[in-house]
Amino acid sequence: MTTHGRSSCTSILIGKKASLDGSVIIGRNEDSRTAWPKHLAFHQRQAGAKTFKSHDNKFTIDLPEEAFAYSSTPEWTKKYGLFEEDGINEHHVAMSATESAYANERVLAIDPFDAEKGLLEEAMVTIVLPYVKTAQEGVKRLGEIVEKYGAAESNGILFADRDEAWYLEIGSGHHWVAQRIPDDSYTVVANQLSIQEIDFKDPANFLYSAGLQEFVYEHQLWPKEAKFNWREIFGTRSESDLHYNTPRVWYGQKLLTPSVKQEPQSFDLPFIQKADRPLSIQDAQTVLASHYSNTEYDLTNPKNAGQATFRPIGVATTQESHLLQLKGEDMYHWLAMGVTAQSVYIPFFPQGTKVPYMWGNGKVDYSPNSAYWIFKLAGVLVDRNWGKYGKELANAQTEAKEKVLRLRYEYDQKLHADPSQATAIADEANAKMAKTVTDIYNKLISNLITQQTGDSPLSFQMDPNL
Repeated sequence: MTTHGRSSCTSILIGKKASLDGSVIIGRNEDSRTAWPKHLAFHQRQAGAKTFKSHDNKFTIDLPEEAFAYSSTPEWTKKYGLFEEDGINEHHVAMSATESAYANERVLAIDPFDAEKGLLEEAMVTIVLPYVKTAQEGVKRLGEIVEKYGAAESNGILFADRDEAWYLEIGSGHHWVAQRIPDDSYTVVANQLSIQEIDFKDPANFLYSAGLQEFVYEHQLWPKEAKFNWREIFGTRSESDLHYNTPRVWYGQKLLTPSVKQEPQSFDLPFIQKADRPLSIQDAQTVLASHYSNTEYDLTNPKNAGQATFRPIGVATTQESHLLQLKGEDMYHWLAMGVTAQSVYIPFFPQGTKVPYMWGNGKVDYSPNSAYWIFKLAGVLVDRNWGKYGKELANAQTEAKEKVLRLRYEYDQKLHADPSQATAIADEANAKMAKTVTDIYNKLISNLITQQTGDSPLSFQMDPNL
């Protein structure tokens, strides 16, 4: 457990043949606190070896000589660590870290986590993403760090490049596995160790820590004659899983594969699933913004107020939600600040160098010059009466989505026509898309505040003759 606390996120990974346009897509909701701002950042290529020292524990590592350019979403303060969380580097490698998970006591009794000096979530993107040229390189670099320095916690980490997506899970102090997501499939993960059977003879699709099998069999954690099931050996089967975790996986798969009937409280939901149709980036956004709509578990339904049965994917503690999309020369760092269901994803071009106005601002107390706080304020106002004001939010979201997609299309054409001006074009596009969306939300906020002046409990029908 870190000083800052672990994030209770939900992740999605989509293979290139499962997506509508051949993109590889990975993404995650970063959930921690209801008021904990995030910023957008663009780091430029740097040379010169340096040492990384964690702000949250005593983890220290020497870094390679050259660091590639990359985007990220750091926290408003470095007090508890950087928590850069997600980004895309100049070699079209995407990374999202982390999906917090839990390992069982049998495993941890033998190979415990090192909270004092081990690798934490806050450092992962910073010490891996700027130093790799493929998704597999990212998996191997992170895995080697875990084996050498030890891990401080159990996590799932997402990697992608233009050809493939990988999901890595840390199951104990020094052991991990990673699985390549089949091109024609997707996965939804929710705070559990989720990878299932490992094929140790298939290095194209499975990577793992040195001595993993020996560790398991030597300590009698799994019978040799049974198929090696990572989830069963290292993961948990708790009552909490059935209310907090498995229902989110169930609903994500219900949205994308409705033809398969499953139960929300099942320990046997598959890690890998195939969709009923080709998946768009908007389908991924729908999953990460979902809250059991059209089911008896939807918390936005007044009938369910204060009676939560299952933890939804979209929650008030979401700091930011991101989707990292890669296809050919195109790459987009889709970013929605605040509560995903009440925000809008903006497809930032990660090759930019200038952070748009308001996207590098925001501290723990509300301020009107912060993109994070603009989206949070709109959500707070809608929350006063979702039934009454939800339609206005939906209209603003539709307007913002349509305008930002049109802008992205226009700037895509400019980038394709003149790649030599990629940085300048990306900076202009990012600024324009960001301003377009925040302008729409500021107008929404203005309308909501004006209307809500009439919602006071001190309202009274005034005498028309006075």
